[in-house]
Amino acid sequence: MSKTPRIVVVGSANTDLQFMSDTLPRGGETIFGTGFDMGFGGKGANQAVAASLCGAHVGMVAAVGGDLLGTETIRNFKSLGVDTSGVRVIDEAATGAALILVEPDGENRIIVVKGANDLLRPADVDAAASQLAAADLILLQFEIPLATVYHTIRFAKAHNVRCMVNPAPALPANLAELGAADYLILNETEAQVMTGRTSASQSQLDGCVEQLLGSGFRRVVLTLGAKGALLASASERVHLPPFPVHAVDTTGAGDAFIGSLATFLGEGLAEQEAVTRANLYAALSATRVGTQKSFARRDEFEAELARRRTP
Repeated sequence: MSKTPRIVVVGSANTDLQFMSDTLPRGGETIFGTGFDMGFGGKGANQAVAASLCGAHVGMVAAVGGDLLGTETIRNFKSLGVDTSGVRVIDEAATGAALILVEPDGENRIIVVKGANDLLRPADVDAAASQLAAADLILLQFEIPLATVYHTIRFAKAHNVRCMVNPAPALPANLAELGAADYLILNETEAQVMTGRTSASQSQLDGCVEQLLGSGFRRVVLTLGAKGALLASASERVHLPPFPVHAVDTTGAGDAFIGSLATFLGEGLAEQEAVTRANLYAALSATRVGTQKSFARRDEFEAELARRRTP
């Protein structure tokens, strides 16, 4: 590693309640599940933890409730090396929570209650100004108010800090406000919502990417799950192939991709190499149950990368 990057995540922190089942219940039906897991999540928190486990210095700007889950969320951040000086505790709010239903093939369905996440304000960003201005990259998602997302992007541009936006969960947003970000990282569903276009075929996906680039985004990274990722700019389109794994739970794989990608880019790796490595890091997370607990530490990742690249 040429340097240890400084990454600040402005985003959400949740508690994940994960239920595994052979089938999903119908209306009015009660079924027995096959497993249960409780852990820490939220797209922002997941990306922060992934970046920290990959070796970055990571700070979190977030809001949690004045409840047991909020206390444990902060404790979890600290145990994983994430700076919590930018995490505000809102006594009257509940910490965000997510209900995750996981089927046998690893596919998931998620319901998120934002709680304190919905109270993260531009003022919280300004309060962390010194930390943000010193960052190599700032990461954003859509589980916090869009006004806070837009404000952070403007801050990053004003202070010449690279900014990475993950528009998840998919919501209609002001592309002009988002376009100042250096990287837009999204999956096929999010591309469809962002552009208002169908993304069922490769040509339609290409059209989504073209529209996003035409809206002012300099770099678009389209994650394609088991098909790898597409790195696109005005001058090139490069498909980076996947690393095959036996997936048991894809929850958090997108966040693993983004947190690791930010670290690799912050270390100075070329974009194609960084995306390739992020593909593997995300794939490895899908081989374990859970979100943050499924993320590999850097030494584990490097060992697997070396194994995969050995002829």
